[in-house]
Amino acid sequence: MHFQHADEIWRDFPELSAGALFVDAMHADVSIADAIASFQALASDRLGAGTESDLPEIQAWRRTFAKMGLKPTQYRSASEALLRRFRKEGSLPSIHPLIDLCNAASLAFAIPIAVFDLARVSGHLHVRRAHGRETYLTFSGETENPEPGEVIFADAEGQAHARRWTNRQSGLSAIRPQTARALIVTEALHDTAREDIGRLLVSLSQAIEHAWGARQGMTMLDRASPRFDFSV
Repeated sequence: MHFQHADEIWRDFPELSAGALFVDAMHADVSIADAIASFQALASDRLGAGTESDLPEIQAWRRTFAKMGLKPTQYRSASEALLRRFRKEGSLPSIHPLIDLCNAASLAFAIPIAVFDLARVSGHLHVRRAHGRETYLTFSGETENPEPGEVIFADAEGQAHARRWTNRQSGLSAIRPQTARALIVTEALHDTAREDIGRLLVSLSQAIEHAWGARQGMTMLDRASPRFDFSV
């Protein structure tokens, strides 16, 4: 399998930095409380000086959503939505150890992190503009078709695994208790995005190694090297 951004994405958003992490031999029977607490403490420190909308990582995604013709306060990046909820409620609900860990890391770095169950992804996963014929499964079980030109995560069968780029993932490839192999993708567009994504990936990889001891593959992506190949 492989993951990549289409060339048009790099062309239209040259400030983009991205990283990906493949994880094998996953299971739900682990404790990641210490790692989550550490990440959440970092997030609390950053939010102590203001709100999530003040953070350069969030501001960059807001500019990107506006560039895509989306109202930034109506369609928020996943990291902004998590930070907003965390600031208001002081915690996030527990879903699955891997999701909980990635959500906590997203809070700490203010960078969206997508996590896909690879058993539900067909052939490859590309970040590209939609044709409008792709299908997207909501968490409530409804099927939608992305708007033509919308940035989506699409597989070889035309299944959209995320809509509006980093706004909303699909219920189809959501992590489940039986998930064994996962792809983690993180993307940012602020001035220090590449350095911050590198630090995020290392921190996340170390936490996963400590909790699961799982086989991993990790890479940074750019326009010159846009493709991440991994064996499932």
